[in-house]
Amino acid sequence: MAARRNQVYLVTGGCGFLGWHLVKMLVERSEGEIAEVRVFDLYLDDKMRHLGTGTENVVQACVDHGVQYLIYTSSMEVVGPNVKGDHFYRGNEETDYNINHVKPYPQSKAAAEALVIASNGKQVKDGKQLNTCILRPTGIYGEKHELMRTFYEQGLKMGRRVFRVIPASTEHGRVYVGNVAWMHLLAARKIQESPSAIGGQAYFCYDNSPYLSYYDFNMEFLAACGFRLIGSRPLVPYFILFLVALLNELLQWLLRPFFCYAPLLNKYTLAVASTTFTVETDKAERHFGYKPLYSWDESKARTINWIKAFDGEHSKEQ
Repeated sequence: MAARRNQVYLVTGGCGFLGWHLVKMLVERSEGEIAEVRVFDLYLDDKMRHLGTGTENVVQACVDHGVQYLIYTSSMEVVGPNVKGDHFYRGNEETDYNINHVKPYPQSKAAAEALVIASNGKQVKDGKQLNTCILRPTGIYGEKHELMRTFYEQGLKMGRRVFRVIPASTEHGRVYVGNVAWMHLLAARKIQESPSAIGGQAYFCYDNSPYLSYYDFNMEFLAACGFRLIGSRPLVPYFILFLVALLNELLQWLLRPFFCYAPLLNKYTLAVASTTFTVETDKAERHFGYKPLYSWDESKARTINWIKAFDGEHSKEQ
């Protein structure tokens, strides 16, 4: 069974970081099989904010309109890192791990995954069948990544210096956004060609990006703009970071009635940053032929060029 031609693709969250790259990938590499790409995003229609649980609405829309294929973008945080600090070292989709969710984001993603898996094989309009699969990116990076821009702006305030606060031995898996988009396209093709082959399955998104700590990985890009990483070891003891994270959460709770205070450092983000979580798998390659479209060198160069663009704008303002 070949992938169907002249399909209509709907990208939810199409104005976001990954969504923008996915739309671009679909348009540029559809090879004629796509008739139309539609973008759905809250930024396009603020009235949609009244909707309830997003994934439930998406699944119900598939049922009501006879949609047969759903690729759900999840997150590595459905698995971990957990707040207990248990390391996930070169794990894969079958690795046994002590999953422990305490924050709304991973809890909601886990619930959504369960719903999407349960919906695989569900009957939809006109007697058709819904086929679903799940993709779990590790830490995504690349052009238009607002968190990377935040790191850049923080470093500027410190005189183009980044101070190490997490040990270099704490590694995290990262994946380039273009490769995540490419995996989505390949999964979409495969689920049409052979629904039973990947229906109901979950896949980590991965490529050849190096396993490094968050600080060392970010410096792979920021160094090109004259940033320096200060310290071969953490400059701040862990217990002080924990106290700051605790204070941030207390302030967030106290200020909630007045405005949204959302500090980067809280107990959860500290646990994530301090826990090794790296993925080593070939499941996506075995199941639907995925291989990274962009090498590490190309992914790095594209990201650096993007950072240099707004770094140049900043320099002109000085």
